Amino acid sequence: MALAQQLTYTIDDIYALPDGERAELIDGQIYMMAPPNTRHQNLVSEFTITIGNYIRLKGGNCKVFPAPFAVFLNKDDLNYVEPDISVICDKGKLNEKGCDGAPDWIIEIISPSTSRMDYGIKLFKYRTAGVREYWIVNPSMRTVNVYDFENDAGTTQYSFDDKIPVCIYKDFNICISDLL
Repeated sequence: MALAQQLTYTIDDIYALPDGERAELIDGQIYMMAPPNTRHQNLVSEFTITIGNYIRLKGGNCKVFPAPFAVFLNKDDLNYVEPDISVICDKGKLNEKGCDGAPDWIIEIISPSTSRMDYGIKLFKYRTAGVREYWIVNPSMRTVNVYDFENDAGTTQYSFDDKIPVCIYKDFNICISDLL
């Protein structure tokens, strides 16, 4: 009896999707993405403005990109993600298509349909790819899990009312309640 063959997809398959359809590719597997809701998009907008203003005020070299923004995580054709927020400090990773390699800081805003991916598969992929800091923002629970991969500090959970320290910027804190 023959075993069923598992299909392996590539970035070409992502670019071949019909207009308006979004998906991510992790280890050759396609994961379709649902359209975000208003609360999600409000958070993406506020994070983008807040982080961008901080970088500009400090004269920093990093750039902040909201989704949809292509991240070719492992510089191969089997991994393509669109984090809600990507902060990239190495301009050599940026090109016309997006980011080649791991961003320095990624923020994912979860929904019930994405929590398994964000807390599991993406957590592992981001850590092993070299992301320095990863935030998982849970609007329903009003919590943020901060993973400081650069300092191997594990995870710390905060509430939306806390001043959350940004690991890659020692003098930057974000209180999400202040953004809403």
